[in-house]
Amino acid sequence: MDVREEFSRVGEAVVREAGLYLRENLGRKIEVSLKGAVDLVTPFDLGAQEILVGRLSAAFPTHGFLAEEGLARPGSSDYRWIIDPLDGTTNYAHAFPVFSVSTALERAGRIVLGFVYDPMREEMFMASAGRGAFLNGAAIRVSAVADLGASLLATGFPYDLRTSPINNLGHWGRFIVRAQAIRRCGSAALDLSYVACGRFDGFWELKLKPWDVAAGALIVAEAGGRVSDFRGAEFALETPGILATNGRIHQEMLDVLARDGMAGGTDGPDDRT
Repeated sequence: MDVREEFSRVGEAVVREAGLYLRENLGRKIEVSLKGAVDLVTPFDLGAQEILVGRLSAAFPTHGFLAEEGLARPGSSDYRWIIDPLDGTTNYAHAFPVFSVSTALERAGRIVLGFVYDPMREEMFMASAGRGAFLNGAAIRVSAVADLGASLLATGFPYDLRTSPINNLGHWGRFIVRAQAIRRCGSAALDLSYVACGRFDGFWELKLKPWDVAAGALIVAEAGGRVSDFRGAEFALETPGILATNGRIHQEMLDVLARDGMAGGTDGPDDRT
């Protein structure tokens, strides 16, 4: 077994364990804390993170970690796990059963493994760099839709939507009249995974963090899709905006995004043509 296969075996098992922990506790009365006006954290975000970091650090003691709930720990090797223990916290806090566990393994700045697990549907999305993308072990590919007007898109809104003009409202307004429909599921990791398996044709969002996109971006790329910033340049974890598509509608989506640039729109006048 090569080393990446070992990382994959352990990583998948640990991500699944964290997801099952979240599923078992969904709907329990919980005390929710606020990181911002609409940015929540629950005890189960922290519990899932403890499972992930604890198990992975025990298995791979030289690896570093970057996780949503306040963890940035360097390792003594060039490997680092990037973890979102509960992507979809607002959904989870309301017992809305759409959420995921997202975990990626980075080596020397390059994502080499990615896992996104939906414990409610028992769907494990996984990708290994150069080796393809899979859903519950079966290979997946992006959709063949070639027209934005026939596309089902997904997006989300930043946590500072109430106070910042960089808010995605302009992009939403332009895409809603061009695409067949738009969905806002509340988990960027699942949105990206759904692009990878052809359920969505494209996804865009602003102000995401590395743990939101690290695994999902690899899964899209390995499924034959394209991932970039809003200008079409190669995507990086620190990029402030992400566009992921089946590749066929990528330029059409870039053209729409160019209307507002990174500002993401305000409630100003409509300049559509």
